[in-house]
Amino acid sequence: MTFESSNRTLALIVEDDRPVRTFITATLGAHGFDTLVAETGTEGVTLAYRRVPDVILLDMGLPDIDGMDVLTRIRAGLDVPIIIVSARDNERAKVSALDAGADDYLNKPFGTGELLARIRVSLRHAQRARQTSVSHHPSETVEIGRLLFDHERRCVSIEGTPVHLTPIEFRLLDELVVHRGKVLTHAHLVDRVWGPGQHVDRHNVRVFMATLRRKLERNMDGVRLIETEVGVGYRLRDS
Repeated sequence: MTFESSNRTLALIVEDDRPVRTFITATLGAHGFDTLVAETGTEGVTLAYRRVPDVILLDMGLPDIDGMDVLTRIRAGLDVPIIIVSARDNERAKVSALDAGADDYLNKPFGTGELLARIRVSLRHAQRARQTSVSHHPSETVEIGRLLFDHERRCVSIEGTPVHLTPIEFRLLDELVVHRGKVLTHAHLVDRVWGPGQHVDRHNVRVFMATLRRKLERNMDGVRLIETEVGVGYRLRDS
């Protein structure tokens, strides 16, 4: 996906590793992005507030302050997509970053295709969020592959065949649809589906999600609608 020069997307890259920084900058430049570069967390926060980029790629291992601190400072005042780019490939780091407001988590090393795909998804999600800021849900039906979801009528169907969901299953799917393309952590789902302050075991969330996935994907010829980020949460396909 490229962007026209008349409407170029501005990406802020907060990364102290020169080869990685060079790779990301060159890749995005070749695909129609304008880029800003920060080698420290402090500089990244300053540039984020000064220029308000369309998307931020944030390394977690910065030389001056930790990436989580940078994420918290930016998210406190800006609602732009933030994709964590890190070599910290562990569940706790991912969950912490996503719960703190990151939109996605990209593990090093990664290729051009995956980088661009994650950015596209995050930008689409941000655009939908702006369009539905007045109401939590879009008024129109949402179609994802063979799935048709109608929030107002509480209807779910696969290629015209109704799918009967329990109230919990419907609320889970509802939340996944609203944030489609974005990883939702277990904590997020519990807060939005069961309610703030509720203590729901991860095993129970997995059981409900497994049943929902089975109902939705029963006649999908192996197509996966709901992706599992092991130990982190779940993501509904964006297309």
